[in-house]
Amino acid sequence: MTIASDSAVALPFDNSYARLPEHFYARLQPQPVSAPELIASNRPLAEYLGIDPHWLESADGIATIAGNHFPQGAEPIATAYAGHQFGGWNPQLGDGRALLIGELLASDGARFDLQLKGSGPTPWSRGGDGRSPLGPVLREYLVSEAMATLGVPTTRALAAVSTGEQVWREQSEPGAILARVASSHIRFGTFQYFAGRGDTAALELLVKHVSARHFPEIAGNENLALAMFEAVLERVAKLVAKWQLFGFIHGVMNTDNMLLCGETIDYGPCAFMEQFDINTVFSSIDRQGRYAYGAQPGIAHWNLSCLVQTLLPLLDPQAETAVQLAQAALDRFPVVFQDAYNSGMRQKLGLQDSRDGDDELFADLLAMMTKQELDFTLCFRRLTELAAPADSTLAVTELLQLGDECEPWLQRWQQRQREDSASEQQSEQMMLAANPVFIPRNHLIAEVIHAAQHNADLKPFQQLLAALARPFSYSPELVHFATPARPEQAVQQTFCGT
Repeated sequence: MTIASDSAVALPFDNSYARLPEHFYARLQPQPVSAPELIASNRPLAEYLGIDPHWLESADGIATIAGNHFPQGAEPIATAYAGHQFGGWNPQLGDGRALLIGELLASDGARFDLQLKGSGPTPWSRGGDGRSPLGPVLREYLVSEAMATLGVPTTRALAAVSTGEQVWREQSEPGAILARVASSHIRFGTFQYFAGRGDTAALELLVKHVSARHFPEIAGNENLALAMFEAVLERVAKLVAKWQLFGFIHGVMNTDNMLLCGETIDYGPCAFMEQFDINTVFSSIDRQGRYAYGAQPGIAHWNLSCLVQTLLPLLDPQAETAVQLAQAALDRFPVVFQDAYNSGMRQKLGLQDSRDGDDELFADLLAMMTKQELDFTLCFRRLTELAAPADSTLAVTELLQLGDECEPWLQRWQQRQREDSASEQQSEQMMLAANPVFIPRNHLIAEVIHAAQHNADLKPFQQLLAALARPFSYSPELVHFATPARPEQAVQQTFCGT
């Protein structure tokens, strides 16, 4: 089977990263697969990106997602990067099972990478097969699209195909490929790769590229590297605040899994927490709890310190001055994160004003959740219900009740609401927009993967995807998708797909 370019199809490619020097990446082609079949396509996203959804779902489109041939203008590359993995330095990582086939200009002029994940080995596969099992592709499709509907910056799933081939992990599993879209795939580890080689010229090029692509507002800044870092810090702090507000646990916050554009990437051993516990860990490879739910803000701060170290030669010719500038910028993280988190918590509780005592109110709510072993998502949704008692469409009372032990905190919160400048209707609307009823619960994802792997049944995947597309809109017939796992259903660990 050969890989060919389909000249009949023109996608809006403009490949700026491929115009950088060739030591930033490796040009290569994926290995074709034998019998690709469409699993799912994201029609609204395709239309936004200037891709005909009918073409995407055609034999040619499926062949493109499978890596069997590419449309005109594609320039497939695997990118080089390094990173700290669980705190340990690895100077050579890179795309080991992913291929950036080009950059697309969307209908509003925004630029996006189109990447295939699971497309075969690259120079950085480190002995791996470069493939992906079906399960991780379904997980990433579901969770990344759920994050998008929740309003969390994230990579997106454009389409997924099965390959008609088996891959071996702990057992033989059906293979699949995900077409992933991101504002860019430039990672903290991309900068670390060149800093580790002492390649200051490459770092300067990368700063200019990232600044022009993601932060045009800082153009002309006298210290472009510093301005870029400050902008990245702002986005990352706000991103992690959103993770905390929805109970999302990334699971593998290595520096090579952090993007300069501030989007969530690499949905491997990720999970949404059910019963609240600040120390919750799901990732099978996080044996020390380094990336536990409560540790995520601190890890993001640490990762940013690794990033800014790569920029020191560009911040100032004097090493001492460069360190001072870096430290001053880095010290902003706790403030930016806390402001974003507190703002989000006020919205989740229907509060408009910032007042003394709010931090204590928030902390005591989480302590109450821990003590009462409450489901994080349903607790906030039940509070929403209490703020809008006349709205019977909320109706999650059958799934979670707040007992008498919660009454003292509830009284404090309701008194705080009465003192707030938001009207009752404004408070209700804030809460309805901030507190989902549907999240991709671990046991639901496990059910989807089992049905697809063992019964070739994608209907559960499609049903869950449809529920997650409207996370804030509840109706009783969808109660299955809002129900926490029973003890025998509970998923204790999540796994990487590599």
